[in-house]
Amino acid sequence: MQNTLTTLILICGAMLAAWVAALSMTSAVHLTSKREQGFMHLIFYAILIAMAIGSLLSGRDLSSTIVIEDQAAPNIVHPMMIILQPFLSLLILMIGGERILAHWLRRQQKNRHQSLLLLFVFCVFWMSTVAAPALLGAHPQVSHDYVYPLVIGVAATLASGLERDHALKAVRDALFIFMLLGLLLALVTPNMVLDRSYTQGLIPGLPRLAGLSTHPVGMGLLSQLGLLCLMAYPYLHRGLNKLAWTVGLTSLFIAQSKTAWLAFLICAGTLLAAQRGSAFWRRLSDPMRPAVGMTTLVGVMLSVVLLGTTVMFSDLGDHISAFMTSPEGAQLSSLTGRDRIWAIALEEWQRNPIFGYGPDIWGEVFRNSIGMPSATHAHNQFMDTLSRSGSVGATGLLLYSVLLLFLSLRFTRATKGLSLALFLSLALRAITEVPLMMFGYGTEMINHVLLLMVLAAAMQEARSSTHPSLSSMPITRPRGGAMAASRFNS
Repeated sequence: MQNTLTTLILICGAMLAAWVAALSMTSAVHLTSKREQGFMHLIFYAILIAMAIGSLLSGRDLSSTIVIEDQAAPNIVHPMMIILQPFLSLLILMIGGERILAHWLRRQQKNRHQSLLLLFVFCVFWMSTVAAPALLGAHPQVSHDYVYPLVIGVAATLASGLERDHALKAVRDALFIFMLLGLLLALVTPNMVLDRSYTQGLIPGLPRLAGLSTHPVGMGLLSQLGLLCLMAYPYLHRGLNKLAWTVGLTSLFIAQSKTAWLAFLICAGTLLAAQRGSAFWRRLSDPMRPAVGMTTLVGVMLSVVLLGTTVMFSDLGDHISAFMTSPEGAQLSSLTGRDRIWAIALEEWQRNPIFGYGPDIWGEVFRNSIGMPSATHAHNQFMDTLSRSGSVGATGLLLYSVLLLFLSLRFTRATKGLSLALFLSLALRAITEVPLMMFGYGTEMINHVLLLMVLAAAMQEARSSTHPSLSSMPITRPRGGAMAASRFNS
């Protein structure tokens, strides 16, 4: 009797929640169908709030946990998260669904077919990497979590210029607060956010910052993404801007993620080259100021001579040989054990070449069966997709990646380098992680969704400039922010 009553209560609760969600979405569509922007930027806050609260309530103690590259901090779910997570998931689903309905119901012709190519290829990517293995894989499995990335991604491919600007500002603000709280907790409860057992850093004895993220590597990559948004959309107040840079660089450095450092240098260099490269070359070749060009040329020549002298007269070969025979060198040569994981992923693809193993290939049961409990994924986007979704998923991944690269390069000038910087950040991450996995949502999706929104807005603006009649209606631009929408226009 008690079980029947409990089941009845759960069914009634689910029906009530569905009714409230439908009513809320209908009301939101009615209120925002004629507005240029919706509430997509709130999705980034929701994702980071879920991550932060989950870490705060986990009760983790990194001082007693060995945190290595292939093993994240223990995943302890607090009872409050069991209530909070579905609420945030419903909120994200409503925000994304509202934007999709609002865009397709708007009467302006300029938005009806906006970013159709990007939308189509994204849907193909989701169907080949998620729907196909979930239904046709060797171990099929269906979950409502698979729907969230589809809704978020489709809404992102319909983003306007205003929605892109709001998203960049939201990610900048949310990550700034996220990093600041992590640094403050390092002073209050260091064992929760600092890994003191880390011994492979450049500074001996310096703890590694995980912050409110699940792992220091994730903290480092979130830090570099926040700094990229800060470069593209700086604060108007100079003091706040300096504080944000200090917090971001400190968090990036203490996280001690070499991948994040490399990604930041490459992506920040891309942004600077796109924003100031033409002015630099004009100044370098200015005949009225030859001292600048001569100084730069002499500096480059001295650097080449110094590098050549170091290689010729130092025992570089002996140092490299000694390093490769050390434990650190052995880890590097095997990519910290990832070669074993890739070999297993390849074997699973050979067993199930068409649709792959299925969504749960790197679940707890599979990890225990191969004796690698810390291998939560294949530590490479292509190998993970190949093993999880088979040749169908790998083909969809390649098609989607080629389109993202093509659009990022095409709109590099229009976006002041931001599209290419976000793509490079995603591509570098994909070498050792799985930032394009679509079987749920998390902080990994932030970079991905931002890139989609930047490309979608750039495509819309390019189409509007080609067909002026499609953009005859006035658009209200935000007054605040150092980056006006015109900064993205070519």
